[in-house]
Amino acid sequence: MGYGIIIRVSGPYALFTRPEMKVERVSYDVITPSAARGIIEAVYWKPAIRWVIDKIHALSEIQFTNIRRNEVEDGISTDSALTVMEGKNELLYLASIDKHVQRAAMILKDVDYVIEAHFEPVKEKWGERDTDEGHYNIVLRRLRNGQHFQAPCLGTREFPAKVELIEDKRDIPKSPLTGVRDLGWMLYDLEFSNLRDIQPMFYHAIMRDGVIDVQKLSKEVRR
Repeated sequence: MGYGIIIRVSGPYALFTRPEMKVERVSYDVITPSAARGIIEAVYWKPAIRWVIDKIHALSEIQFTNIRRNEVEDGISTDSALTVMEGKNELLYLASIDKHVQRAAMILKDVDYVIEAHFEPVKEKWGERDTDEGHYNIVLRRLRNGQHFQAPCLGTREFPAKVELIEDKRDIPKSPLTGVRDLGWMLYDLEFSNLRDIQPMFYHAIMRDGVIDVQKLSKEVRR
C-alpha cells in the first residue's frame, strides 16, 4: 500500500447519481468511491500517481430531499471530441441556452464523510524526479493550505465540498450509524481504456457501523 491520507468532506447537499436513472436524477445513499477519488484529484492530481479509496466513514444520518434543477439535455459526443483532438478543424461547442430543461432530482442533504485513501505509482508515467515522499508532502501541504486545482464538489458542480485534512487516524469522529446496512450494488469507478466505450464498474457496498471498507469490497468489482 502506498502513502495514505485522511480527509473530512462535508456540505449541505450532494448528488451521487445512480446511472440506471435515465431522466430524473436519484442519488446513492452515500458517496461513491469514484466521487471520493474525484475530490482528492481536485486537490492534487498527477499522471504519475493513482489514488485508491480505502474506507468511507459516514458521519451523519442519511437524509434525502427533492429539488428541481436546470440541466442541459444534450451532450458533446466522444467521437466529436476525439475528432477535434486529432486535429480536425471544426467547432466543438454546446449551446446550453437552447438545450436546457428542468428536471426533478432526489439529493442528499447535510452530508459529512471521512475518506481514507492512498496513492500508488503509475509505472509508465513515473519519472526520475518522482518520489513517494515528494508527492505525499505536496498533497499534505495543499490540504493544509486549502489549495486545489479545481473546486471539489459533492457529485455535481453546484454542490461544493468543504475539505479538511485529518492528521491523526485517532481523530476520526465516531459515526452515529450503527449495525450493518446493505447498500446494494453501487458505482465503483469507470474504465477508460477505450474512450469510445467507457465501461462502469460496480461493487456491493456494505456499511458496518457507518464505515464502508471499500478496499476489501472492491475485490469483487463487476462490470
